[in-house]
Amino acid sequence: FHSGEREEKCVIEDVPSDTLVTGNYKIQKWDIHKQDFLDSAPGLGMLVTVTTPSTEVILSKLYGPTATFSFTSYMSGEHVICLQSNSTRLVAFAGSRLRIHLDIRVGEHFLDEAVVRAKDKVNEVSFRLEHLIEQIHHISKEQNYEREREEKFRKTSEQTNSNILWWAVVQTLILISIGIWQIKSLRDFFIAKKLV
Repeated sequence: FHSGEREEKCVIEDVPSDTLVTGNYKIQKWDIHKQDFLDSAPGLGMLVTVTTPSTEVILSKLYGPTATFSFTSYMSGEHVICLQSNSTRLVAFAGSRLRIHLDIRVGEHFLDEAVVRAKDKVNEVSFRLEHLIEQIHHISKEQNYEREREEKFRKTSEQTNSNILWWAVVQTLILISIGIWQIKSLRDFFIAKKLV
């Protein structure tokens, strides 16, 4: 995505609890003379801020032009990941554009291929098996989290349906009582005027 030099851009990521989130980014700065995005100057970096669904900041760190950040969620919900460049220009004069390449991976643990090659075949199979078991645990946590969200949504829907039903009953009772009152008032009016 593109951003201004001092502009803050945020991404919302729905994450289950106790899940590792890893992000990689690379910044490219717009060059007016070459009319292209070039790798940024060494002094340019990004301030990465991560907030939980309860608006608690769990990560706020300044990184370089290319970096990897990670955090572990301790509560499930929508985590907000914000990126802002550390440009020293004032906001009004920061006219340069930035291109940010961002890759966020939720719950993945990467295999180090060099370590796998260094070990013999039995250790490699064992290592890959442990990796698969970790992925199974992550998938299980993800499914439990989705199940909890679905249950919460279902309860909210049922409560809303119940409220709508009672509101319809109350409206019907009000209409019937107003109709009875109007008929009684009209009858009393006709009797008072001696038309009936």
